[in-house]
Amino acid sequence: MVDLLVSLIIPSLILMKLSGESDLGADGALLLALAFPLGWGSFELLKYRKFNFIALLGLISVLLTGGIGLLKLDNQWLAIKEAAIPGVIGVAVLVSTYTRYPLIRTLLFNKNVLNVDKIHDRLEQAGNTQQFEARLLKATYWLSSTFFFSSAMNYILAKWIVISPAGSEAFNAELGRMNLLSYPMIAIPSMVMLMAIFYYLWRTIHGLTGLKLEEVMANPEQDKSS
Repeated sequence: MVDLLVSLIIPSLILMKLSGESDLGADGALLLALAFPLGWGSFELLKYRKFNFIALLGLISVLLTGGIGLLKLDNQWLAIKEAAIPGVIGVAVLVSTYTRYPLIRTLLFNKNVLNVDKIHDRLEQAGNTQQFEARLLKATYWLSSTFFFSSAMNYILAKWIVISPAGSEAFNAELGRMNLLSYPMIAIPSMVMLMAIFYYLWRTIHGLTGLKLEEVMANPEQDKSS
């Protein structure tokens, strides 16, 4: 809820309500609106000291939006930027399958979410490790498709809504509207897709290991006590 308020709702309201010349002006409202997600993202990165690839792209996205507005660049660059960020993540997910650290293990199949050690032990005991890796690869392709969906929808939404010149009051209002609409039109469908992938992953683990859901899910308190 805090993320939603700081990164989406408050900045969008500032852009839509305070961009007039009698208020903060277009540039002032844009700077204040972007300060919220930029400050919050920087705080979280410093607090948890995890400078991961996706969080870094999020901060870069905020800075690029500010640059486009303040430099009054063509709106086409906003649409390209909106599409490029999730697109880059989607490509990175695919490329990571050829490395030792596939991104699906960072996003879904990780020790913060699942009891990875127990799952691997059961897979080895049942001789199903290779079959599990094949299904994990399939889940990786589906995961990358969610980012490509987000990329296409971001581009369409930006081209549809943001039509006023960058640096204007109307541009800020359209930018705020685009941000608000991106949640029901992009974020929620993408979240549903991720939940479907996680369900597929759970069904795969259950089928290959026989573990129940409570045995599969990570238990931080139990890990600390052990």
